[in-house]
Amino acid sequence: MQPGYLAALAAALLLTACAGTPQRQGDGVDVGEASSLRTLIPAAELEKAASLQYGQLKRAAADKDLLAPDNHPQVIRLRGIAKRILPNAARFNPEARNWQWEVNLIISKQLNAFCMPGGKIAFYSGIIDNLTLSDDEIAIVMGHEIAHALREHAREQMAKNKLTQTGAAILGALVGGGELFRLGGNLMTLKFSRDDESEADLVGLDLAARAGYDPRAGITLWQKMDAAGNGAPPAWLSTHPGGEARIAEIERNLPAVMPLYEAARKPR
Repeated sequence: MQPGYLAALAAALLLTACAGTPQRQGDGVDVGEASSLRTLIPAAELEKAASLQYGQLKRAAADKDLLAPDNHPQVIRLRGIAKRILPNAARFNPEARNWQWEVNLIISKQLNAFCMPGGKIAFYSGIIDNLTLSDDEIAIVMGHEIAHALREHAREQMAKNKLTQTGAAILGALVGGGELFRLGGNLMTLKFSRDDESEADLVGLDLAARAGYDPRAGITLWQKMDAAGNGAPPAWLSTHPGGEARIAEIERNLPAVMPLYEAARKPR
């Protein structure tokens, strides 16, 4: 494969990744197709790496008595919220039906939560306790993090990072040679683009609403986030606009998701 072709391929993939913005439709949000760029990173290998890192996190937390047990009230609460959200996950990624989902709580003052590729979810107790989150607000956070996994933003971001550093041919060789874990670095601290964060916001609102959680909680959540961060988003979402801009975006998209919430709340 010629270098000129590689450059053209990279440019085309990057344009595809950035094209389009989330739009509304009658039945929830429409975020279009996931980025083609992500296909440069094998999903199975990335999910394997994520599972390894997640296991390491749990073991490290357990060694320090910081992994909340299954009978912890907040663990029960988190898993109950996930149980309502996850049936809607396949709408945005059919492969989610096959993921081995996990939800765990780490005892820490950090305002943090994440969902790794393959459905590995962790909340830090600080985000729940310090912000006094309601179930609706937890659902917004959880939906946002699940959305990153469903839209495969980690695959996309890794491909962007390594493509610009190594070129497509070298990237393929490294992945084929079993170096994906090294390429991935720490998946728990991977930074997403602003477009990815905005997309996760919309998908998260949709997931929460379909599960019967009030999407308007996104407004109160970010008011609390702003107050905790003195007007700036916490480090785990530092790439996303904070404060008024984020709340305004949520308000603009409420008409797309409120009918889903209202339908979910009707007696069956």
